[in-house]
Amino acid sequence: MTGSTIVEPPPVDPERSTVENALELTPLADIGPDIYTNTRPLWHPIGARGIYGGAVIAQCLSAAQLTVHPSFSIHSLHCYFVLAGDVGIPIVYHVERVRDGRSYATRTVQARQKGQPIFTVTMSFMRDGAGGGQVIKHEAVMPGGLEGPWEDEEEGDKRGLGVESWTLGIINENAPDISTRKVRRWIRASDKISSEGSHRAHLNALAYMSDSFFIGTVARVHGLVRDGAVSEKANSGPREYRGATTTPLSPVKAAQNRPAVGMIVSLDHAIYFHSPRGFRADEWLLTEAESPWAGDGRGVVMQKIWTRGGKLVATCFQEVSSVLRHLRPGL
Repeated sequence: MTGSTIVEPPPVDPERSTVENALELTPLADIGPDIYTNTRPLWHPIGARGIYGGAVIAQCLSAAQLTVHPSFSIHSLHCYFVLAGDVGIPIVYHVERVRDGRSYATRTVQARQKGQPIFTVTMSFMRDGAGGGQVIKHEAVMPGGLEGPWEDEEEGDKRGLGVESWTLGIINENAPDISTRKVRRWIRASDKISSEGSHRAHLNALAYMSDSFFIGTVARVHGLVRDGAVSEKANSGPREYRGATTTPLSPVKAAQNRPAVGMIVSLDHAIYFHSPRGFRADEWLLTEAESPWAGDGRGVVMQKIWTRGGKLVATCFQEVSSVLRHLRPGL
């Protein structure tokens, strides 16, 4: 065991994208069936309590997909963050094949460190075409007239995290109804995902990115600053471009004696995949996050994700726990 991995990581595969390499799993067949571990060390964001949650979500999805017939695609997952993951300890993923039906399959995955669960998720897969020939259809329309990063193309992410983002900002920033304030940004995998990875690699990447910046939505729509935080760009990990159409997100200014967020952690996370084979995670995706409710030390956030062409490909929900403190006068 090498500390953060059970076996020595192999060389990075140049034929695969950064995010594919970051999310690679190693099967532990000698221990038992449907058991996997992280092949490479996982990322610990600056200031975070543990491993980046999106990596654990994505590796759980990757492990579950390895146990499901290729004709089935993920349509939803519901997970709970139990303990903060320790970046110095390998994660072991245990997949349970709960059900394999004609149209749906169910998997649960538990991520463990030192034998203790740190994360648990239940996933549902649907056989392609099982919805029938005639279906009820509608979807939320993507906002129009938005700036984008396509005129600001640069080389891929150099920090090894595999994600780029381009901030649009907060709309309705001064609206008295905080639930109408929305945080928008473009996001994508920083380099091309391999054809060998198939649509499943794009799903893994989308799950990985879905947790990026999501946790801070409640604080952002309230205009609060993280206690002791540096700029969002330094804490976020992925390289961030800047749009100019709306209020930038970083740094957030806090008024004198205004509360600051002393601690914020994810409690749970859900993703509904609307078009699991209808997008590429290495092309720009628009995310729009909002918070319909916050109170009692918790907050709920919702995020819609569209392709650049306007297709709604996923809707995400997360509940976070936050602790406030008051800034000292003069800070």
